[in-house]
Amino acid sequence: MRKNVALYNGEEHRFILLNESEPGEEDGIPSNQFLIIHKGKGTLLDPGGFGVMPQVLNELLQYLQPVDIEAIVLSHQDPDIVGGLTTWLRLTSAKVYVSRIWQRFLPHYGITGMKRFIGIQDEGEKKVFDSGLELQFVPAHFLHSPGQINVYDPISKILFSGDVGASEVPSEDCEVFVKDFAEHLPNTAGFHKRYMASNRALRYWVQQVRKLDIDIIAPQHGPLFKGQAKEDFLDWLYDLQCGSDLLDVE
Repeated sequence: MRKNVALYNGEEHRFILLNESEPGEEDGIPSNQFLIIHKGKGTLLDPGGFGVMPQVLNELLQYLQPVDIEAIVLSHQDPDIVGGLTTWLRLTSAKVYVSRIWQRFLPHYGITGMKRFIGIQDEGEKKVFDSGLELQFVPAHFLHSPGQINVYDPISKILFSGDVGASEVPSEDCEVFVKDFAEHLPNTAGFHKRYMASNRALRYWVQQVRKLDIDIIAPQHGPLFKGQAKEDFLDWLYDLQCGSDLLDVE
């Protein structure tokens, strides 16, 4: 199992991949949780389900106390992202950012108060937190979720891509970065063909992403993309037939 990795390590700004969490019931596919630290305050990206919450907290305590978490970002509505949120809400006073279309669904996770939740508009937007951290929310609609949002950190030049780029790599085989995209393709092709809605949605996303100055694409599952692997991944997505493209309709 890999250790925490500082993907960006500046004087007042850090972007950390926390030790991957083992979901147990999901065929051993690790889930990535990310922590951005800016001027002593933290932002958690997709904190994970209920079962992994204690492990994520233990890793986070190496850097910050829960009281120092100022924001939590949910890329979409799935339980492996939101399932542990009620505990995080008790431990922190963080604001929670999520696509506006999922706000009315979140109370089904046992969340009783929604005053701390902030809906992100469909077209995406920039937010500046109390610490001065500025993040850009990038729409990734219909890519696994009709309301998925990605997060771009312009200081580290890292795009947290949620389930775009996710792969099914067992924990014992999961490296931090994809070394060769062609070799990695069998780990990710099936997921994208099944869970991404259409090539049209993928092309729109790739076009938006290529407008950003990105060093690393960091998905919620599996290894991360940088360098040539990142470029190969974007090229592959741009032409991928998936979802409704594969329906045999007469």
